[in-house]
Amino acid sequence: MGNRLTQIATRTGDDGTTGLGDNRRVSKNSLRVHAMGEADELNSHIGVLLCESLPAEVRELLVEVQHQLFNLGGELSIPGFELLKTEAVLALDQALAQHNEALPKLQEFILPAGSRAASLAHVCRTVARRAERAVVALGAEEALNDTPRQYLNRLSDLMFVLARVLNRMDAGDDVYWKSARLSGGQG
Repeated sequence: MGNRLTQIATRTGDDGTTGLGDNRRVSKNSLRVHAMGEADELNSHIGVLLCESLPAEVRELLVEVQHQLFNLGGELSIPGFELLKTEAVLALDQALAQHNEALPKLQEFILPAGSRAASLAHVCRTVARRAERAVVALGAEEALNDTPRQYLNRLSDLMFVLARVLNRMDAGDDVYWKSARLSGGQG
């Protein structure tokens, strides 16, 4: 990896550039920096979700996700480098299958609402989708490994499933969309 920060206020970014892990300087408005920022924001939102009361298994999973998102951000910060392994995507697939199996099948759309923890998981889901779009945009311009894009795609699915899991804590449920059109009313 590149150099670790020894001080925070370096003033080197005052000109609108930032340093990558390979010591190159790029515009803070570059697609790469946007993708790095989206992954960082997602990691921060997961940190807020971790402040909630969560089942131990979910907490452990989310802490591992934070570490993998750091790997993802590191990979984005060093063009051509691989830090995020395909095993991380497989771990999300396993968690998705396990948690989804315990949920009732969806019969209708749900709103991003419910308990505070579930609502925070939905925020994480939407930020994961935005991070994924940023990585896709970067990948259209520069060569990238597939794993970061795949990880973010799977993570957004997992956050949806975890929101449903968290809504069921303490005998809760999802918040269902009341569609006039689907219920036969006007719309």
